[in-house]
Amino acid sequence: MIEVTGLRRAFGNRTVLDGIDFTAERGCVTVVIGPSGSGKTTLLRGLNALDAPDAGQVRIGDAAVDFGALPSGRGEARRAIARLRAQSGMVFQNHNLFPHRTVLQNVTEGPVVVQGHARAAAEREARELLDRVGLAGTEDRFPFQLSGGQQQRVGIARALALHPEIVLFDEPTSALDPELVGEVLAVMKQLASEGWTMVVVTHEIRFARQVADQVLFLDGGVVAERGSAEQVLDHPTQERTQRFLTRILDPQ
Repeated sequence: MIEVTGLRRAFGNRTVLDGIDFTAERGCVTVVIGPSGSGKTTLLRGLNALDAPDAGQVRIGDAAVDFGALPSGRGEARRAIARLRAQSGMVFQNHNLFPHRTVLQNVTEGPVVVQGHARAAAEREARELLDRVGLAGTEDRFPFQLSGGQQQRVGIARALALHPEIVLFDEPTSALDPELVGEVLAVMKQLASEGWTMVVVTHEIRFARQVADQVLFLDGGVVAERGSAEQVLDHPTQERTQRFLTRILDPQ
């Protein structure tokens, strides 16, 4: 389902990703952890080419891009990236909803404008998705009328409306008040139980223990440790991983 090989990204003289490799089968939940600046978000944005890597290959489903050998024609390169990007839906850290559009309009924007679906059908499915994430009855509200947790759940519904092969989550609870975190994680746990293929960047270690099929610990742009949730979170072998987890779990 997901195959990443040799992914590299640099900004000027600073190397952010330095040869990332990982695979994930269909239905696998991959949780990515690591300190700030370790390349977690850059990796996530590289998977759907929102921030195109400098080199390396990404394959999601039947779409693949070799970023070090993109087609020479600009249109052909754009089409290759568009095919890859169409495989995923992304949930951003700060919601990224359209403030001037209603909840329903936010969820139907992608299916109608990008994918060309009929609006009536898109609206029916959007209402069903909003009900699934606990937001039935909010269709005509605007983002400013919702709590941060509700806005993030709209973001999840918007991502699912695209029928992606995988769902990418970029620290989806980090901008929320503590009392709102649980409602977002509950929806994500439900998606995991339904068999969605997910890649999640998060500091929510308890959530990772509950749902992750594999955990990647990034440090300095490389995968410093990988394995099951039990292996990486409860029995890390690398001293750097141990220090990171101690700081996260016991900040005092």
